[in-house]
Amino acid sequence: MRKLLTVSLAGLALLFLAALAWSLIASNVETPEYEVLASDGDVEIRQYDAMIVAEASVEGDRDEAIGRGFRIIADYIFGNNLANEDVAMTAPVTQQASENIAMTAPVTQQPAGEVWKVRFVMPAKYTMDTLPKPANPEVELIEVPSRKVAAIRFSGFAGDSALERRSNELSAFLAREGLSPREAPVFAFYNDPWTLPFLRRNEVMVEIAD
Repeated sequence: MRKLLTVSLAGLALLFLAALAWSLIASNVETPEYEVLASDGDVEIRQYDAMIVAEASVEGDRDEAIGRGFRIIADYIFGNNLANEDVAMTAPVTQQASENIAMTAPVTQQPAGEVWKVRFVMPAKYTMDTLPKPANPEVELIEVPSRKVAAIRFSGFAGDSALERRSNELSAFLAREGLSPREAPVFAFYNDPWTLPFLRRNEVMVEIAD
């Protein structure tokens, strides 16, 4: 019995180390550069440069929408485009309710049937002229201008309750600091599903007025 327990513990340790190594390798992808203008605990005020995103608008509840949106855009970057060219995977994948409304407290999850915008940030080396054009009309390439955002970062699983709690914390911070949001919150996910929870990077972001 003791020998079996030792073997089981050793096996679990190997699985943990393998998962840790995979998480670190899989997370080593390009992310948008930004300047941190100010910070307060888990909240940062950031300045992002202009970027290009691939976007799909998907209807449904949040989990269903991001899953379908991810598959649509992943199909585009894995070669389903007019140039039959692969585009490197980047992070984060973002998700935002389609209504461009001011953020208010408390923030609650959007109801089922809401339309969500799911986006991949395109590698910085591309321009609108050099990016392969989507073959699927559900994928749209969009130029996002430079902007200032407030972002709150957290690890672990990014389920509805965690996103709602962090959204409300960010909303309270904005109200306390007298900052004006310009959009609904954006949920940003930086890791693949196999990344260990404590290594995951999730964020809730909102564009703010200058």
